[in-house]
Amino acid sequence: MNKSSFFIVGQHAVIEALRNPKRKVLRIFLTEESKKNIHKKSPNKNLLNDVKVYFKTKKELDKYSTRENLQHQGYVAEVEHIQKPILKEYVKDKDNITLICLDGVTDPRNIGSLIRSAASFNIDGVIIKARNFPSESKLLYKAASGAIEYINIFEVSNINTTLKNLKEKNFWVYGFDGNGKKNFTDIEWKGNNILLFGSEGSGMHKHTSKYADFLVKIEINEKIESLNISNSAAIVFHHLSYLKKKS
Repeated sequence: MNKSSFFIVGQHAVIEALRNPKRKVLRIFLTEESKKNIHKKSPNKNLLNDVKVYFKTKKELDKYSTRENLQHQGYVAEVEHIQKPILKEYVKDKDNITLICLDGVTDPRNIGSLIRSAASFNIDGVIIKARNFPSESKLLYKAASGAIEYINIFEVSNINTTLKNLKEKNFWVYGFDGNGKKNFTDIEWKGNNILLFGSEGSGMHKHTSKYADFLVKIEINEKIESLNISNSAAIVFHHLSYLKKKS
């Protein structure tokens, strides 16, 4: 397990890290105002127990976020990585799992926003190539707004091999593509499913798209070329969540 530490910024990112028993928070830097706010948000539990707390001015905290052009909101924390879940172990003997697979998506803001939507609509996990996952990015944690503490992130060495193995375990792979023949709302969405999303610029890699059992699309206004990947994903996640509630 990687025990290296890194910094995250922002109210939701820091507070949810403190709430996560699996996340080790080494140090936290707060303004006096942000400390009061932490206690207001968790009146029944002192989130700052067993954490080294340092009080700083807003200007002193700016050095942790100005390079990324982020608002720290008076919250900065030094944290450790949590234990990485193993995909092979997670899917064992489970049914009706929905996982996202990101092919070539590298922008931290997009990944963070997508994680936030996935956690909001109870998606079971995100599969991403380890080399493409910015696991220590302040941008990612800020965009995820604390949701990264509530979802499984499966870092894999090879996307194609992973999809092949999951298909052998009775997963259906749905590739989202503007040229897909079926609207995704026409699918029944039963059993174990993989939602495969490519990068905004080039879409899915050609070889990776061959592992998709079906290519589906999100029908939008013909005058609009495409949606941001995190917006597209949120639409799909909400629809699947709605179907589960109905069943």
